[in-house]
Amino acid sequence: MALSAHRISNANIYLDGADFFGKAEEIDLGSVKAVMSDFQGLGMIGLIELPDGFDKIEGKINPVLTASEGQVVQLTLINGEGAEHDIVFPDQDTKSPRVTGKGASTTIAFRATKSGDFTYFCSVPGHRLAGMEGQFIVTPRPSPQTVVEADISREPGDLPPPIGKRDPQTVRVDLLSVEVEGRLAEGTTFGYWTFNGKVPGPFIRVRVGDTVDIHLKNSADSAMIHSVDFHAATGPGGGAAALQVDPGGEKSMTWKALVPGLFVYHCATPMVAEHIANGMYGLILVEPEGGLPHVDHEFYVMQGEIYSDIVFGQHGSAEFSVDKLLNERPEYFVFNGSVGALTKLHPLEAKVGDTVRIFFGVGGPNYTSSFHVIGEIFDKVYNLGGMTTPPIEGIQTLSVPPGGAVITEFKLDVPGNYTLVDHALARMERGLLGVLHVEGSKNPEIYNGEVMPGMGH
Repeated sequence: MALSAHRISNANIYLDGADFFGKAEEIDLGSVKAVMSDFQGLGMIGLIELPDGFDKIEGKINPVLTASEGQVVQLTLINGEGAEHDIVFPDQDTKSPRVTGKGASTTIAFRATKSGDFTYFCSVPGHRLAGMEGQFIVTPRPSPQTVVEADISREPGDLPPPIGKRDPQTVRVDLLSVEVEGRLAEGTTFGYWTFNGKVPGPFIRVRVGDTVDIHLKNSADSAMIHSVDFHAATGPGGGAAALQVDPGGEKSMTWKALVPGLFVYHCATPMVAEHIANGMYGLILVEPEGGLPHVDHEFYVMQGEIYSDIVFGQHGSAEFSVDKLLNERPEYFVFNGSVGALTKLHPLEAKVGDTVRIFFGVGGPNYTSSFHVIGEIFDKVYNLGGMTTPPIEGIQTLSVPPGGAVITEFKLDVPGNYTLVDHALARMERGLLGVLHVEGSKNPEIYNGEVMPGMGH
């Protein structure tokens, strides 16, 4: 599979199937998302989000994709030129549906269950022989003493691009329920229940009039039945009435996106609050006809609560406490699943002059958020996630209930660190904090003062 890599930011590599020079380079897919797109039948284009330290890949082709045994791989296939394509990982028992028509896409997620040196390819007759084939290496599961705490926190920039103008179509969405021990805080892990291995689940993007073809698979090693309820869907359980999936099973259904807006989805298997509290929530955007206005950056942020048996700050392996859940006494409040997810691990980043859109939702399951960005005013707000009325303007703080969402937009005029909080500020002391880091020239006409050391701004 001919792929050439080009650096486009510190976090992203762009792989262009039009180039045929260079040397293969390994990319670890075990904790990242890969977006592969075919290019005129010659190969595939991919957007692969990587940790720092991969600058050396620039200009090289045919990267070898690697993961560790037991890790979850999520991959989106986008049709770039209109012919029929798919992607198959035969040794992992994984095959995407075929995508036909330029811009059509599908997302698959699977656990790398076997270690070894494997291939992946397009199974459309003749395409593999034409070069649509690559190498997928799965390294053996590390011994217990070398296992590193898994980062289950979804990066705020991990969301698909705007849809824009197109006709309604059927969009397939694949979700994989995964139960995993992950990093809750420094020195503390927690048994998360997730969609596709991250909290929140993947950001899903469709347009009004689309038919959503949802396929939910429950990992064979799950201990629980799982499901999904889409607040954007009209019908029993928001889909959950048809999507209760046993461990190792898979179910599917379709529903039509009738109303534009930003909506929560979550597991709806009893006890529903337990499944949500353990991490099973996400957002789906139903774009209006014609899409949303252009902005320079879009970010995906969700707030949740962790009901652990051990107290806040205690190190060790935390377990879920049903008593604390029922008494609504969380030990942790978190953005994107863990303490430090949007500060130490994955801060939001932009530049002076940029316009920013934040898709914000509350998984809960119990507490309303008073969402606020310290040092900024929201220029436009699609209140409660609704998009059938004009946005309100000039807003400081937003009340977002559990199971609710909001879209905010603002322009960045001054460099510095802007703190994302719930303005019930005691929750900062239980882990609820994020940072938007803005670089650029000072603007004394708007802000004329020296930031004092230690202020974090």
